[in-house]
Formats: sequence, structure tokens, C-alpha cells
Amino acid sequence: MTSTTIDTGMYTSSNPPWREVRVITALARYGGLTSLFVWDHFQEFFPTALWDRTFTRFSDQVSSPHEVFDYQTLLGALAAPAGRMRLGVAVSEPIRRHPVLLAQAALTLAHLTKRAPILGLGCGERMNIDPYGLSQAHPVDRLAETVQIVRRCFDSHGPFDFHGTHFHLDGAVMDLQAPPGRTPEIWIAAHGPRMLQLTGRYGDGWLPMTIALRTPDEYAAKLARIRTAATEAGRDPDRIVPALVAYILVAPTQKRAQAMLHSRMMRYWTLLFSAEHWAAAGAVHPFGPEFRGSVDVIPERYDRARWEEALAAVPPEVTEYGFLVGTPGRITARLREFGEAGLRHVVLVPTSAYLSLQDWAYTVPAMYRIAASLRR
Repeated sequence: MTSTTIDTGMYTSSNPPWREVRVITALARYGGLTSLFVWDHFQEFFPTALWDRTFTRFSDQVSSPHEVFDYQTLLGALAAPAGRMRLGVAVSEPIRRHPVLLAQAALTLAHLTKRAPILGLGCGERMNIDPYGLSQAHPVDRLAETVQIVRRCFDSHGPFDFHGTHFHLDGAVMDLQAPPGRTPEIWIAAHGPRMLQLTGRYGDGWLPMTIALRTPDEYAAKLARIRTAATEAGRDPDRIVPALVAYILVAPTQKRAQAMLHSRMMRYWTLLFSAEHWAAAGAVHPFGPEFRGSVDVIPERYDRARWEEALAAVPPEVTEYGFLVGTPGRITARLREFGEAGLRHVVLVPTSAYLSLQDWAYTVPAMYRIAASLRR
């Protein structure tokens, strides 16, 4: 069987210091990666109650986990250092940012980059919404309207109207146009049925996460639903890029990779998996059966004692259920299985790099090896 080429990108941190973001961008560029993504947060997933050396090496560099750069400014600053890598956000949402603002930022970035940027969109996380007095009501309906408005901004000339439930535009103008061949693409972080339908109707790409999508078979089944929705909407389903945000724990030996599962950082990440994900691995989530994982967590709502209690309840087999764990060869083989299910663009989240300087030093070149293998 001939292997299908899979483009490989990565996440870079949206946290200070700026010099480290630039270094990682340069390493990704010269390592031959295809894309570079950041996320759009007001605060990070990690609680200050746990932010110390026992948790991550970054605690020596950044006094608070919630020091986060604005993604739009950050991507603009990275446009030149990124070279021909595609830049993207994975993901933003239309609760904190109006659809026209999202479109304007993406179109502006298209003038600064050498390739079409990627506007990743989702329904948002409570930690970026609830503490700031915003509402996450009807997120899928709101996102559906947003994608239509953003598309109008990308394609329109002169005033246009839009009359929805959540957004009303009367004679709106967004005449900024992308340079030829660099119109931004909309990739949607879809996991549930309505979001998959939305991706098929309006998306240029699909961007699920391994912490919410567990197997290649599940990936293939959901991709089939997207393609059916695209066909029903009169769109070419093959023009939708099947992507994946893959959280990886990579090490020179399988033994070392498995040992990472027991670290405090990885046990914390496991708490960000949904209760449904835990149940599939035969475990019960300490935050209850309705907990939806990272979309529900508000890190500063719990004190250290509650976090320690929850960390103690994490079984390593649940952690492994949401990460790709192992040597570069083993992770590549697993991604090949997703490739057989339709994957064409993987975005690696180098989670192992957060654990120690030694793990960081190994993870970066390991990603190059994975990317080179997936190109063949």
C-alpha cells in the first residue's frame, strides 16, 4: 500500500517570553514543518495553584500560567519569521471577537504571510467566557452565523446585509481583500453531530483533537459525516482538509514515554479530558459524569487541595487514551493509521516538551523526524 503524504505542523506557545516563541518558530521553519498554530486565550488551562517546578519547567520563566499573548498581534509578528509556513489560530470563537473582526484580522494576516492563513473556529471554553461576564448560550448556532459572515467578508465587495439570530449587519463593509492565492481558510474544531454538519456546509478544513477523538475508526466515521454534509450542500467534499490536533508524548524509548504518563503535568492534562472520554477508558472522572473537559474547566475556581485530590485520582491508562505516546517511529505509525482514515494535515502539540529541558531538547528534533516520515 502506498502511503499518503500528511502535512505536519505544530503548536507554539502563546506565552512569554517572546524570544522563545521566535526560537520555536525558527526551529519549526528550518525543520521543514508545514504550519504553525497558536491558540486564542485570555487565560491558560493551568491553575496558578499548581504552577511550580514540580509541574513544569516553564514556571522558572513565566511567573503565572495566565500570561498570554493576543493571538492576532502574535501571528502578525510571526509572519516574517515563519517564512513559507502557514500560520493559523486553533481556535478562536465569536463570543469575544465579532465575526467581522475575525475576518479583518485573517485578511490582514494574508497580506503579511507568504501562504494563506488558517482561521480556526470553535465554540469556545468557559474559562475565557464565564469569568469575563460573557455568555456561551447557543454556541453552535452562533458559530454557524459567524462562518457565513466571515465568508461574506472574504468574498464581498461593497456593503452587505446579514440578518440572523445572533448577528445583524446592515450595509456592512469589509472591502479588504487577500492577495491572490492567499484567501484565508476556515477550519472548524468539530466533534459533535451539529458541528460536523456545520463543517461540511461551510468549512475549508476540519480540526478535531486527539483528546476528544480517540481512534482512526472514529476519525473516519466523522469525516464521512462531514463529506456527506458537504455533498448535500452542493460542495466538493474533497476540498475540505481533514486535519487533526495531535497531543504527543515523544521520547527516545517507549519506557521513557510511558513514564511521562505519571508526571503531574500529564495527570493534570488527563483532568481536561471529558467524563465521556474517561468512561470509554473504564474510569470515572473526579469532576462528575457531566464534565465536558477542557471546554468546562475554569482553573482558578479550585484551590490546590481540590486539584491535588483530583490529580491523585488519575489512572495512567486514561492519560494514554488521549495522547500519542512513544518513540518517533511509534507515533508516526499511529498517525499513518489516521492517514488511512483520511487525515491529511496533523498539528502536533509537543506536550512532552513541557516536562523538562531534556525532554524539550528531544521533542523538537523528534517532531522533525515525524514530519519527514509523514512526507514520504
